Amino acid sequence: MKRRLCASPSAGVVLAATLLAAVAPSVPAQDYPAKPIRMIVGFPPGGSNDIVARHLAPRVGELLGQQIVVENRPGANATIGTEYVARSPADGYTILLGSVSPLALSPSTYSKLGYDTLRDFAGVTTVAMTPELVAVHPSLPARSLQELIALAKVQPGKLTFASAGNGGLPHLAIELFKTLAAINLLHVPYKGAGPAVTDLLGGHVTGIIMDTPPLLPHVKSSKMRALAIAAEQRSPLLPDLPTAGEQGVKGLIAVNWFAIMTPAKTPRPVQEKLHAAFVKAVHAKDIQDRLRAVGVEPMTYATTEAFVKFLQGELQRWAKVAKESGARAD
Repeated sequence: MKRRLCASPSAGVVLAATLLAAVAPSVPAQDYPAKPIRMIVGFPPGGSNDIVARHLAPRVGELLGQQIVVENRPGANATIGTEYVARSPADGYTILLGSVSPLALSPSTYSKLGYDTLRDFAGVTTVAMTPELVAVHPSLPARSLQELIALAKVQPGKLTFASAGNGGLPHLAIELFKTLAAINLLHVPYKGAGPAVTDLLGGHVTGIIMDTPPLLPHVKSSKMRALAIAAEQRSPLLPDLPTAGEQGVKGLIAVNWFAIMTPAKTPRPVQEKLHAAFVKAVHAKDIQDRLRAVGVEPMTYATTEAFVKFLQGELQRWAKVAKESGARAD
């Protein structure tokens, strides 16, 4: 399996025929696209998903010879926009810029969901990723993950950790951290990353686990202290920040990845043309520089099959975390 990325989230090896099946009549790749393509983003403008989509859309549009229009359909941890694409015609003209929460977490954190990731989508490729950071307010006397764990053990349930909402990646990352470190943190869910970050800066919560982009400026300005990165490798954006594994919390890996999906039964030639265009765009140096400038790393898979195996592994891994912790979005 070939993939090109800076951090390598675990991937399970499972049958992936459902996501790859293109049962619709074959459409010659040279005839696609014949009109503009809509790229649906399930989060509001300004978030990580939206930023990635808007950096990629113009370049991919140039490669395909048609405009790609980014359309935001936010709500319910991006499940509203995700379901919209699942129910769209499988013709390649409505695609999804999805991410780990609606595609790999929501199937385990929602009691009712209007789509099935494996049944209702055809996976194209990942395009970028950003690991979660563990950060605290500067007033907390902890300068490493082990010091934070020691404080939590003498104050069980007293340290408050913010997330962007119930059932999302930061929430499940907090639950995973609690399990691996055998500590009791009080999870405080907010309605989005902005309010959570604001309250941490104001000292209203002790710490936070969240995507790198919204935290990076505040870490660099010392308004919050980063203790660890929840990835297998250090980030080139914060090369001096050790991983959780380096600090004795092995298994604390929480990476938000961004992926291109189409409705199931999208013709295989269309999937392959989209795959080629997105991979080529992501490999362009100027695009990589723009992505890294906002805190995300390029990440692609050489084939749709390789991406689907990765997605299967993510679904299984986070289902286990959700079940063991009881984390729910609803």
